[in-house]
Amino acid sequence: MLADARRGDWILCQITSKSYADSDAIGIAASDFSSGSLVAMSYARPGKLFTASTGIIRKDLGKLAHSKTNEILSGVRAFFA
Repeated sequence: MLADARRGDWILCQITSKSYADSDAIGIAASDFSSGSLVAMSYARPGKLFTASTGIIRKDLGKLAHSKTNEILSGVRAFFA
């Protein structure tokens, strides 16, 4: 979750276990979490943003460390630059 879009919606960045040879993909390892984790090495894809309602979000898997969150947000900004 990148930002609260208000009215029950969130702006999200795709996270996948496959890098898809995406040069902009940002690796996310278990050590990048301040709490929780993912079961496998994963990749945030800053060029794959979407909006979702809180009604379809099933559970919280964890919280990324501030440094990794900032890295992903920098990737999103670079995508639009």
